[in-house]
Amino acid sequence: MKIIRQPLTNRVVHWGIALSCFGLIFSGILQMPVAKRYGLTSLGEWMGNYFTTLSMHYFFGLIFVFFCCFHVFYHALNKEFDIVPKKGDVKGSILIFKAILSGKKEPPSAKYLPEQRLAWAAFAVTFLILIITGLLKTYKNLPGVQLDDPWTFYIAQFHNLGFVLCIFLFLGHMAAFMIKANRSLLPAMFSGKVDRSYALERHSLWSAE
Repeated sequence: MKIIRQPLTNRVVHWGIALSCFGLIFSGILQMPVAKRYGLTSLGEWMGNYFTTLSMHYFFGLIFVFFCCFHVFYHALNKEFDIVPKKGDVKGSILIFKAILSGKKEPPSAKYLPEQRLAWAAFAVTFLILIITGLLKTYKNLPGVQLDDPWTFYIAQFHNLGFVLCIFLFLGHMAAFMIKANRSLLPAMFSGKVDRSYALERHSLWSAE
């Protein structure tokens, strides 16, 4: 039997953020610029056009900000805080990791594992850095706006920091599915459902709810 773990709204937001984030990474890299240096313009001259790639970056940025804001306000209004980190999540993550390595039974978990809640918080902080610095960089590009050099430098550096953190978090997110126990969660981001037996065994606190 299957049970609903991720409703349609969650899945749309997840993929909206993910795809727009990929678009931001791609267009952001082209902004550096690297297209002409590494011959990417042979695939399309537009890749080396600053204003074209900037427009792409703004387009994906608009989608990204919309879905991030929707995610926060939707769950806040519905008082759904399952994914928000809780006291003891660091210790809980260590216990689960030890159980996986030793082959022992994991401690009972709620709908989201402690490490999933911590990962969400890491993504949230990184996305906040990217959104704030991205909006400041957009403001800087408006006609007649001139920011002092130190501000311009630090805004750019924090934006680049957010970019690097986002890459590492994505790699960690994908690496988590190398653990066999986590693979049962993959179908939930497509169909929204997981096996009932999996939920009862690994997420017994959620099952009780």
